[in-house]
Amino acid sequence: MSLFLHELRYEMRLYSRSRELAFFTFLLPMILFLLLGFAYGDQRIQGVKGSNYLLTGTLGYGVVATAFAGLTIVLVIRREEGILKRLRSTPLPAPIYLLAVLTTTMTAFLVQAVAIIALGMAVFGASFPDHLVSLVIALVLGAAAFAALGVGLTGLVRRAEGASAVVNAIYFPMLFLSGSFFERSTFPGFLRAVADVLPLTYFINLVFAVMNKGDQIWNRPGDVAVLVAWGLIGGALAVRRFRWVPQEG
Repeated sequence: MSLFLHELRYEMRLYSRSRELAFFTFLLPMILFLLLGFAYGDQRIQGVKGSNYLLTGTLGYGVVATAFAGLTIVLVIRREEGILKRLRSTPLPAPIYLLAVLTTTMTAFLVQAVAIIALGMAVFGASFPDHLVSLVIALVLGAAAFAALGVGLTGLVRRAEGASAVVNAIYFPMLFLSGSFFERSTFPGFLRAVADVLPLTYFINLVFAVMNKGDQIWNRPGDVAVLVAWGLIGGALAVRRFRWVPQEG
């Protein structure tokens, strides 16, 4: 436990000192939320105020940016720079290191989620969530699923220079297709079909239902099952493809 707490403090310090990581994964979703909220916040989307819809979409943006994109890029860079390889020769057990990194990522997202919800309440008059426990579970479940996918993706990215390009090519289209910024019902049928298999679609649906429809998380077994399934896929890929040493070739 002492090793874990020591490494966790170190990882939290690294995250807070990385201005680029903190901006693009932490602050940028909130900035976009403000811009889109002022532009479309008074419209009605899926029966709710536009700003409330954008609030759940921004939480989706945040979980992908932090738990998926940011985590993937950090781990690839550390691997290709030899940091992960050197860690294997220290007394720090590999599972403790990964647990500390994942806990840091989860903590960063949960703090971000609190900030986004507080921003929505302060600026756009959003209501405090009625089912706070269900919301927290939904946020943790989504973060865990995307973190697993992020760790799994590291095995498919061969160079640190290409990490951002690969991640952006995946997560930016997913943001738009899953309805983070726009209502999916306006999309052509083939795009809606693609959105129906994306994990972010189900995360946004789950959070939207909890925050705007008064549902408990157990009222949405389909959304939960899909997120768990994607998390298991990411975990299986991570076990099979995650590497501690720089890739050759």
